[in-house]
Amino acid sequence: MATQGLAPSARWRLPRVRRREWLGLLYISPWLIGFAIFTAYPFFWSIQLSFMDWKGIGTPRFIGVANYVRMFTDDEPFLISIRNTLVYTLVHVPGTMALAFMIALLLNERVRFMPLFRTLFYLPSVTSGVATVVLWVWILHPTGLFNRLLAVFGIPGPNWFGSTTWALPGLILMSLWNIGGNMLIYLAGLQGVPQQLYDAAEIDGANSWQRVRFVTIPMMTPSIFLTLILGIIGSFQVFTAALVATEGGPGYATTFVLLHLYYNAFRYFRMGYASAIGWVLFVIIMAFTAVQFRLASRWVYYEGEQR
Repeated sequence: MATQGLAPSARWRLPRVRRREWLGLLYISPWLIGFAIFTAYPFFWSIQLSFMDWKGIGTPRFIGVANYVRMFTDDEPFLISIRNTLVYTLVHVPGTMALAFMIALLLNERVRFMPLFRTLFYLPSVTSGVATVVLWVWILHPTGLFNRLLAVFGIPGPNWFGSTTWALPGLILMSLWNIGGNMLIYLAGLQGVPQQLYDAAEIDGANSWQRVRFVTIPMMTPSIFLTLILGIIGSFQVFTAALVATEGGPGYATTFVLLHLYYNAFRYFRMGYASAIGWVLFVIIMAFTAVQFRLASRWVYYEGEQR
């Protein structure tokens, strides 16, 4: 037997270790069962469903790659949703990252009431998404606060969510308010930058901007990389703002991929087609993420790393 060569104390400990392992599995079994039923099974079932025609009831009918062919050849709203999502991502991600970084720089200073200021800037991130969208719908109403502020400077405010031209910029403007998560990541990163690097730069005659450019930003690239990845993933899954504020309109001006998926699944009951859209979205997100990881070695610097 495998245990014959072990010391008596080791043979006594072996069943005890195995018992602890089984107890650990028993303790996490509720999570494992929930993960298998509500996450793993739907995940793999959706792959099979994407090759089928199913209305949510009845027996699914296998149709091969017809859902994918239709998506790119006979579904103009899907192609529009791809374009809208890409435009939203290209503006929203760098906009929120830059704004959050600047605010984190300010909140990293030592002044009175700093905990209060940090809480106020983070507060929108824990506010209900629907409540936030409703608030911004009021602000961006043709007679709302934002247009009244523009009128003070003699600028006529547009009909933000009633115009095919301004609806998407309105959603992007709305999204710039929710920067608390990125701000918190940057603030944590800023507090980890060694002070001696700033002191050395100051001795060398670097001004404030040069210290940010040559010390802060290089040391913050791991945090910037993290927020870039999370921002791209989140932007491709934007849903609540478009559903509550515009329902994808006017026309298809604010129809995003996830909103188009939702309508096909729960309004038109094209479950197989919606699954195919979901897998295309998954591939797009994975491709963007893989490219970012591939390029990360060129601009992301970790302390103590040797190149």
